[in-house]
Amino acid sequence: MDSQTSQPSQASQSPHTFQVDLRGLVDLLSHHLYSSPKVYLRELLQNAVDAITARRAEQPDAPARVRLSVDAGGGLRVEDSGVGLTESDVHSLLATIGRSSKRADGLQAARSDFLGQFGIGLLACFVVAERIRVVSRSARTPDAPPVEWTAADDGSYTVRTLPDAERPEPGTTVHLVARAGAGEWLTQERVLALAREFGSLLPYDVRVGEEEVTDLPAPWDRAYPSPANRRVALARHCHELFGFTPLDSIELNVPLAGVRGVAYVLPAAVSPAQRAGHRVHLKGMLLTERAEQLLPDWAFFVRCVLDTDSLRPTASRESLYEDETLAAVREALGERIRSWLTGLAAGDPERLAAFLSVHHLGVKSLARHDKEMLRTMLPWLPFETTDGRLSLEEFAQRHPVVHFTRTVEEYRQVAPIASAQGVGVINGGYTYDSELVEALPSVRPGTVVAELDADTVTAHLDAVDPAEELALSGFLAAARARLDPLGCDVVLRAFHPLSVPALHLDDRASRHEQARADAEEQADDLWAGILGSLRGSAPRARLVLNHLNPLIRRISSLSDAELIGTATESLYGQALLMAQRPLRPADSALLNRAFMGLLEWATNGEEGR
Repeated sequence: MDSQTSQPSQASQSPHTFQVDLRGLVDLLSHHLYSSPKVYLRELLQNAVDAITARRAEQPDAPARVRLSVDAGGGLRVEDSGVGLTESDVHSLLATIGRSSKRADGLQAARSDFLGQFGIGLLACFVVAERIRVVSRSARTPDAPPVEWTAADDGSYTVRTLPDAERPEPGTTVHLVARAGAGEWLTQERVLALAREFGSLLPYDVRVGEEEVTDLPAPWDRAYPSPANRRVALARHCHELFGFTPLDSIELNVPLAGVRGVAYVLPAAVSPAQRAGHRVHLKGMLLTERAEQLLPDWAFFVRCVLDTDSLRPTASRESLYEDETLAAVREALGERIRSWLTGLAAGDPERLAAFLSVHHLGVKSLARHDKEMLRTMLPWLPFETTDGRLSLEEFAQRHPVVHFTRTVEEYRQVAPIASAQGVGVINGGYTYDSELVEALPSVRPGTVVAELDADTVTAHLDAVDPAEELALSGFLAAARARLDPLGCDVVLRAFHPLSVPALHLDDRASRHEQARADAEEQADDLWAGILGSLRGSAPRARLVLNHLNPLIRRISSLSDAELIGTATESLYGQALLMAQRPLRPADSALLNRAFMGLLEWATNGEEGR
C-alpha cells in the first residue's frame, strides 16, 4: 500500500466550525423548547433586569428602570438603565449563540444574582420578530461610543458605532419588528398583560408606557392590621391568581432555602394522582405556573405561589431543575405544611375539622409514613366503622380488638352482621385506611389489631342446637351439593338481624383459590395441570344460612331436592348482591337459572291448584 494513502489527508485533520441555521433553530425553540411565544417578553425583561443587576454591582446608586413601549408601526421598544455593551461585547455576546454575559468580566462567581443562566438571550425574540435592533452604551467603558446591532431572522447581522448623541446615557434599547402573523404578541394590551404576568415581583421600576408593572411587596410580605385581615387579603390574592377561594393559607417562609411564599388550601377534594401546578418566581421573575415537583406527593391539597433565589431553572426556564437543592426545598416546604396541620390540631379544632372533611385523604397519606403525624391526627381522622364515622382513637377505646377488612366488599358483607353481634369492624378498603389501622399499635401501644376473615365472623355467630341441625341434615346435604361446583360450602347458624336470610362470607385466600379453579377449568391440558399443581388449602367461601329467619325455616322444611337446590341458588345470588360483590359469569348464570326455576315452580304450582 502506498505510504501516502495510508496517512489521513491534511484537509481531514483541519477543524471545522458548526454552521447554525437560525430559522431552523428558532423553529426548534418555538415548537419544542418554549411552551408559548409569550416567553419572548420574559427574555427581554430578564436581559434588562440582569443588565441593571450587573451595573448596580459596580455602581450601587445607578438608576434601575425598564421601560416598554409599543410604537405606531406595531414595533416594541424595551429600554433599560443597565450595564450596557461595547462593540466587542456585541460581537462576543449578541452574535454568539449559547454564550452568556454572566460568564464574562469576572462575573462567573456572582451568577446567582442573575436570572439568565443559558445565554440564549435575544434569540428567543425571533419567535415573534423578523428583525431586532439593539442600541447600547457601556457603563463600564464610558468613553466607548454607543453601538448598534441589527439582526434579521435569516441569521445575518450588522454592527456599527453611533454618535454619542444617539444614546448619551449608559443602558440598552431593544427594538423588535414583528414577523408576519405575530403582530398580536406586540400589541399594547398583550405586552402589558405579559409584563405583569412575568414581572409583577421584579425589584426594579418596570413600566409599560405609563402603566406600572411591579406590585411590591408581594402579598405574603405585606403588613396587615390583624391576622384576620391577612387571611382575607391572601384569600383575595388566591382568587385573583388561581380562581378559587381557599379554605386556608399556609406561610412558606424558609430563609435558609431562599424561599418566601404562601400555599393555598384547595376548597374541594382532588385526586392524589392529580399533580397540582405551582407558581414559582425566580428572583421576582415568573419562572413557571406548572411546577409539579415543588412539594411532596402527599401535599396534593394545596397550590403554591412563591419567590426563590436558590432553585435552578431548566434550559427553557419554564420548570425547575431536579437537584439536591430542590429536594431540600421540597422537604422544607413539606415540613411547613406539616407544622400547620399540627398547629390546627393543637389550637383550632374547628378549622382542622373543616379541612379534614375535604382533605382527609392527603393527611392519611402523610400519616402512613409519619408516626408523629399519625399520633397527632388520631383523634381527628375519620374512618368508616360499624359504629359510624369515628376516629381510630375513639374506635380503639370502644373495642378491645380492632377488626378491619381490606376491601370495601368484605366490609359490606360483614358489617350488618358484625354490628348486630357486637363485633366492631373498620372499613379498610379505602385508600390508605388499612395501612393506618395496621400502624395503630406503633403509636398506641397495647392496641390489638386483627384482620377480619370469614372464620372470625362465623365464630361470633350462634351455633344451632345439634338436634335441630341433625334433623335438617337432608336439607343441608342438598344445599351443599348444589353449591359445591361453585366452590362454596353451606353452614347453618343463628344470628341477628332476623331479616337477613343468608350471608356470603369469603376472604382473599378463598377468592384467590376460586380464581385459580376458574382458570384451571378454562385452560388447556398443559395449563390445567400447572394450575392444578398450585391448588391451595385455603378455606372455601361459605353461605351462612340464618336459622332464625322465617324464610330459611320454610325452605328447610321442603322435601323436593330440586326445589331445595333452586332455593339455595337464589339465596346464594341474593347474598352476593347484598354484598355488592362483582359477579362472575358462573354467578350470573346461576342467578338466571334460579330465577327461571322459581318462576317455573310457581307457575306449575298454580296450574296444579
